[in-house]
Amino acid sequence: MKGSQKVIDYLNFLLGGELAARDQYFIHSEMYAEWHYGKLYERINHEMDDETLHAQLIVRRILMLGGTPNMTVDKINIGADVPEMLQADLDLEYQVQKHLKEGIALCEKEHDYVTREILVEQLKDTEEDHAHWLEQQLRLIDMIGLSNYLQSQMAEITP
Repeated sequence: MKGSQKVIDYLNFLLGGELAARDQYFIHSEMYAEWHYGKLYERINHEMDDETLHAQLIVRRILMLGGTPNMTVDKINIGADVPEMLQADLDLEYQVQKHLKEGIALCEKEHDYVTREILVEQLKDTEEDHAHWLEQQLRLIDMIGLSNYLQSQMAEITP
């Protein structure tokens, strides 16, 4: 099936962001593991899996539309401590949300409602799961203090 080149190009743009999110979550999860914050490791490792799935869905859609996936990863931002890491991840999720909304509008303009639906589902996941959880963690740090928060995140990491 030959799709709109504008949609294919935008999907490749989104793909770079999803790959960046995957890589940023991967590095942050490994840092949490090294620091023995097992609960943070588990959650962020799960987020990495979600971002990988998002990228996979975009790759498959690009291929179905007759395009070639561009696997160039956008810039990532690695935090130096837990609050910086959470904030960097939240900033990335806000950026992804913005881009997904722009992509949804483009798909409507190009009458590609199947791609639009894929992006709507990713936006829902980004807003209701990823960004919301990160906002909650930063709010918890403000409410109970960093040391209490970090203590609550300690756990053994299951291989």
